Amino acid sequence: MNQEILLQQFMDEPVSIPSILMTNYVKLNLNEEQLMLLLHIRLFAQEGNYFPTPDELQQRMTINSDRCTNQLKELLKKGFIAIQEKQDDDGRLSEAFSLKPLFEKIIVLLTNESLDNQRKEKQLEEGQLFRRFEEEFSRPLTPMELEMISMWLDDDGHAPMIIEAALREAVVSSKLSFRYIDRILFDWKKNGVRTIEQAKAHGEKIRQHQYQPAPSTATEKKPIQQKARHPRYNWLQGEKR
Repeated sequence: MNQEILLQQFMDEPVSIPSILMTNYVKLNLNEEQLMLLLHIRLFAQEGNYFPTPDELQQRMTINSDRCTNQLKELLKKGFIAIQEKQDDDGRLSEAFSLKPLFEKIIVLLTNESLDNQRKEKQLEEGQLFRRFEEEFSRPLTPMELEMISMWLDDDGHAPMIIEAALREAVVSSKLSFRYIDRILFDWKKNGVRTIEQAKAHGEKIRQHQYQPAPSTATEKKPIQQKARHPRYNWLQGEKR
């Protein structure tokens, strides 16, 4: 076979290495020798050898058989691999390495990282919310006010964006007080308002009901329509005052 063609085949051959393992083995406290052992165990399984011996493994590595045996024991001890029974097509049972514990550890690692990121994001949002209150009140918040915001977040389950929306409603209504904001949040929760879009729709519904003129009769003088006292401010869309 032409060497150039053979070279191209080698270069184009797909590499069966789980990228999730390559990018996370350090976080799992695996060293490079242990990583290579795991990859070779996986490769042997793909070739039909589900329980390669230390001698077979070390022949593909730069470590000797004793070192290979010790690393296998370490992987078993730390729960990265397991030895289980495998039944072949003829019903015969034999021992086999299982990499299932390894990938279970990776899933736990990624899940914990995701939870950590969510907690950090939540802390950032809540920190911005406290600063937003201090900006609107033009002063540091008192311990009681800080506790009230925490109760809105933790006990009542309001999202930071909903609490900030209630703050902005109080600002544009010229009723900047924690009591007024608490009334807004209580009303929203009672009516199932959990998103900005729902709050917008709920506010428009209330305003339409509140300022709808009463029907006139033929004997009554048509009342002069007064301008609504409520500001026509679309705070839910974040327009500046």
